[in-house]
Amino acid sequence: MSGLSGRQMATDEQGETGDPGIYMAAERTFLAWIRTGIALMAFGFVVARLGVFLRELAGPGASIAEPGSGLSLFVGLGLIGIGIVVCMVSAVRHARYVRAIDEGRFRASFGSAFAFGLVALLSLVGVVMAVLLVKL
Repeated sequence: MSGLSGRQMATDEQGETGDPGIYMAAERTFLAWIRTGIALMAFGFVVARLGVFLRELAGPGASIAEPGSGLSLFVGLGLIGIGIVVCMVSAVRHARYVRAIDEGRFRASFGSAFAFGLVALLSLVGVVMAVLLVKL
């Protein structure tokens, strides 16, 4: 009996951990970021098409701005761009996570700055969207 319990595992001579759960947790985190990126892109598409929907809803002869104008297109494209960046950054971060776990330096290498930056950016987008809805 080695005295290790539950999820604690010893490392071998090559420095590899015997606990695959660490890698599976990193993969679950990676997949969560990918889902977030896909959701941002889908929501961006919906927001970008909001102007078209409102023009159709108003009917012919209504005084709605020309197609392609308005803030909804730019906000939607911005959300799609943020979704693409989230997917790309998450892939890079996942590769760095796995490398750091293999080298035994995970805790010292990674923080939550990316997540907090994304929250700040999406909060700003939310404010812009609220202003857009109030003006409609």
